[in-house]
Amino acid sequence: MSSIAVLAHAAKTFDGGLPHLRRTLADYGFADPPWVEVMKAKKIPAEARRLRDGGADLVFVWGGDGTVQRALDALAGSGVQVAILPAGTANLFASNLGIPKDLEDAVRIGLHGARRTIDLGKANGEHFGVMAGAGLDAFMIRDSESSGLKDRIGSLAYVFSGARNLPRDPVRMRIEVDGKPWFNDPAACVLVGNVGDVVGGISAFPDANPTDGILDIGVITADSGLDWVRTLTRSVVSEPAKSPFIQTTTGTSFDIRMKQPLPYEIDGSERGTTKHLKTKVKAQAITICVPETEAT
Repeated sequence: MSSIAVLAHAAKTFDGGLPHLRRTLADYGFADPPWVEVMKAKKIPAEARRLRDGGADLVFVWGGDGTVQRALDALAGSGVQVAILPAGTANLFASNLGIPKDLEDAVRIGLHGARRTIDLGKANGEHFGVMAGAGLDAFMIRDSESSGLKDRIGSLAYVFSGARNLPRDPVRMRIEVDGKPWFNDPAACVLVGNVGDVVGGISAFPDANPTDGILDIGVITADSGLDWVRTLTRSVVSEPAKSPFIQTTTGTSFDIRMKQPLPYEIDGSERGTTKHLKTKVKAQAITICVPETEAT
């Protein structure tokens, strides 16, 4: 039987909350597992490492994409399995792997579901499960979080903050893929993805596979409201490659240099500004508990 532990962002909740989780685990015979609650996602890595060093080989992570990302960053390469309890707003990592926003189902998957060992990306020293990006996406995330809009209206906050940031001028980006020049032009946004859906309802990289040892990259060159509407329309119907304002490719490493500092984000959390985003794949880095239908 696995030695389990729970690592929870206590400000996040779904279904019956953490008391419901305690009861559900007790029903499976885990009445008093090692249990850590934090109020800030930045405290997650240290606690994840402490649980790992304490002998846990399966950690239930309760929270949203930011919480999950910090746990993945701490546990990558350790052999510790991760079970996601999606208590956040978007839960993109969980939804890409078929993990439902249902507490009892998610616990069952953690204890008795399939195991899938997947790749992670690593951007400026941090592992990520979903994406890393710079430009408009990071402006959207920064503004929605700093204004408190995300807490009030959830994912719709990105729509409002995105509309406010559309007038920004594109920034010249010089991008190398696996050491070779690939892009050298102004762009509004660059995204590196490990999975297909990187924004709620939009499949930016429909062919992405988190077990293929590569990452996907896309740059968006749209610079007007009309161009952005056309770009998003293509993405919603899973045809982003057909947009004249999107360029994509794949690789194992990306060196992204920007003419001026831009905010960047990792798995939906803003990380300040940078002129250099260095990203690579870490193949087969973490094992996630998934439904049987997502085992391969």
